Amino acid sequence: MRRKERTADTLKEEIAQLVGYELEDPRLAMVTVTDVRLSADKRAARVYVTVAGDEEEHKSALAALKHAAPYVRKQLGLSLNLPRTPEIHFVRDRVEEEGERVDQLLQEIEREWEMKGKEEDISG
Repeated sequence: MRRKERTADTLKEEIAQLVGYELEDPRLAMVTVTDVRLSADKRAARVYVTVAGDEEEHKSALAALKHAAPYVRKQLGLSLNLPRTPEIHFVRDRVEEEGERVDQLLQEIEREWEMKGKEEDISG
């Protein structure tokens, strides 16, 4: 298990370098690699990415990444000494988006509590 995690970490670093510095597609300017998860047999890797921008920029960046996946895999094979280079699948990482949504909901609840507290002070 530990070896698989180390391999995933190495893949994450290498893919981040490739996406950030080697791929010269302007659609990838705001892409961040957040995580890599290997399948049990290490034949496939899910590469989680976030994209700064709107929905259209997300779709555009993911399309560019999907197109670049074979190149990324080939470069990984050349730079890493792995018995088998996993197939690369880019996936949108929604954790940050969901975290922002939770923060918004908590702020709304806090405002509601403050309003109720003020109403009780006035009526009490």
